[in-house]
Formats: sequence, C-alpha cells, structure tokens
Amino acid sequence: MKLISVISGFAFILISSLLLTACAPAEEEVDTYDAAADVLRFEGETHLRNIKQLTFGGNNAEAYWSFDDSKLIFQSDWNAINDQGCDQIFVMDVQQAGSGAVEDYTEVSTGEGRTTCSYFLPDGRMIYGSTHHDAAECPAPLPGQSGAYVWPIYPTYDIYVADADGSNPEVLIGGDGYDTEATVSPDGKWIIFTSTRSGDLELWRYEVATGDLLQLTDELGYDGGAFFGPNSEKIVWRASRPTGEAADKYRSLLENDVVEPGALNIFIADIDGSNVQQITDLPGANWAPFFHPSGEKVLFTTNHHQNSGQGRIFDVFMINLDGTNLTQVTHSGTFDGFPMFSNDGTKIAFASNRNVEGIESRDTNVFVADWVD
Repeated sequence: MKLISVISGFAFILISSLLLTACAPAEEEVDTYDAAADVLRFEGETHLRNIKQLTFGGNNAEAYWSFDDSKLIFQSDWNAINDQGCDQIFVMDVQQAGSGAVEDYTEVSTGEGRTTCSYFLPDGRMIYGSTHHDAAECPAPLPGQSGAYVWPIYPTYDIYVADADGSNPEVLIGGDGYDTEATVSPDGKWIIFTSTRSGDLELWRYEVATGDLLQLTDELGYDGGAFFGPNSEKIVWRASRPTGEAADKYRSLLENDVVEPGALNIFIADIDGSNVQQITDLPGANWAPFFHPSGEKVLFTTNHHQNSGQGRIFDVFMINLDGTNLTQVTHSGTFDGFPMFSNDGTKIAFASNRNVEGIESRDTNVFVADWVD
C-alpha cells in the first residue's frame, strides 16, 4: 500500500507538471540581429542579413557552393592570388575566408589559359571550362570585342573534370567549338552546358553515368547560363531570341565568336528541354538565374529597371515561375549579380561592387549572406 501511495503521488506531481507546462505561454524567440552592424547591407534588402565579404580585389564571380555547403568555387583575376592575367579557378572555405588573407584561397585550375564557369560534383571533384590545352597564355581578344559590350565565345574552351585539389584535370566534354557554362544537377545525374557544336549557342545535357548527350534547345539565339531546380526536374537559363536585323547581327557576331548580351530573358523548361516557358519579358539584359529553394521562384540579375535596360546598374530580382510578383532583392546602386543558394537554402552567395567604405568601385567581389524569406 505504501508503494502504491508513493507511485500515485509521483504520478500526480508528473501530471500536474505537464499540465502547467502545457498551459504556460511559449517562449518567444529573441531576434538578436543588429541591423546597424550589418554594414554591407543596403536599405530595402529585406531578404539579406549578415552580409560577409569573402574576396577583396579584381574581378571575382560565379561563386558556387559545394554539395556540403562548406566551400565556394569561383573564378578570379585578382592579382593578389592570380598572376596569370586572366581568370583562374579557386576554392575557399566559407567560414575561414573573409580576412583577405591570400592563403584562404586555393587555386585548383592549371594556371594556364583562361578558365570560367566552375562547379562542384557531389563527390567533391570539380568541373570548369578552360582553354589551357590550346595555349598556356590567355587567349587574345577576338575580332569585334572592342567597342560595344560583348562576351567572347572562345572556341578553344572545353569542359574539364579534376580531383578535389585540382589535380588530374581531364577533358570531360570537348571537341570543336565552344563548350562551357557547365553546372550539375542536385541529384548528381546530369550536367548542363552551352555549346556551339550544332552551329548556334545551344543548351546540351550530359548524363554523368553514361556520357550520353541530348540537345535541349534549337531556336536561334544565345542559350546559356543554365541551372537545375532543387528537385533536378527543371532547368532555368538566359536566352536571346533575335529576329530581323538583330538576328543578322547575332549571326555576324557569332561568326567572330562573340555575342552582344544586350537583350536576354529568363526561360524555364523540364530537364529534357520540353515545356519551355519564358518567365521574363523585360528590356535589357536579364541573366544569371537561379532557382529559389522552394522551386517556385527564380532569382536573376537584371538592369531592366535602369534607363530601360541600357544602364550599368544591375540588381538581383526575384520572380514567380508564372512571371508574377517581380521583386527587387538587392539595392546597392551598383552591380549585384550571380545569386546562388546554398543547398540547405539558408544562405546565398552573390557577386557585387559594394564595399564597406561605400565608395564607387569596379572591383567585383564575392559575398555571402543569410537568406530571409
């Protein structure tokens, strides 16, 4: 009887405690964010917090996350870490970088030729575009590169795969013509890239397991800069669709291996190239798109809001897949672009001309920020 009494008393205390806990008001989360200390964040940037600068000179861009979100791979001509004179590929630890110390950046390309558009594979290896097999020097400017703003489409670019430390680079996708702008699907099964192998700048899909190729686009114009959606079922990319005199000019420039990216819009499709939808119809250059972690929106870089797409100010905008709810994300009053979400969706990497001093600069650096929906 005494034992039963003790157990009954303990049960009464336990039940009473649970009832009191259930009735008590939930503790509110304390937001410790200090906006005044977030010195690289501009008014109106409500989706960004705790912005951190990771590089500190030259041109650094296209910073893409490793699959475990610990590293960024990027291209740079920053002379403190690169004496080649044109872009090479580097890797940095996101937590460690931020002081500007040169030892925070590891070169993983060969140090020869020109490189671009690097990306991680799930196993830690990397892919990138390079011209180094053609010549150790940086490729010379192409005819038509002077004057108007154009992008060179070097036919000597091939796509290389290398080990995690950059060793053992081998051609993964190559042949005659331009092959680069490669990115990897989240499930690791596919690589999408841009190539002139069919005579125009088209998107192609490479199956990692088999090496099989599939052409995804076939309309006249520049199709490039493609990325996969978070579930590996859709793709997003930039494209031009020139007609009339613009089409003649496009063909003429392409014959000289250059393009003038003045009129680009954002498109989405299934990963086999079907169900194509144009989701922006804006003046100027709308490019560098990336899916929001929900898969229901896209972030992209644009100058449509400045001088009807003729200005030099670029910002990151966000838009629904049906083309509604266009929202400005960055507000630095200079260049902001190349947005990419971490794989866990909590952070975003981007490139910008912003700086702590708030002074005008042509340096394009890599930044990372917490994302706030």
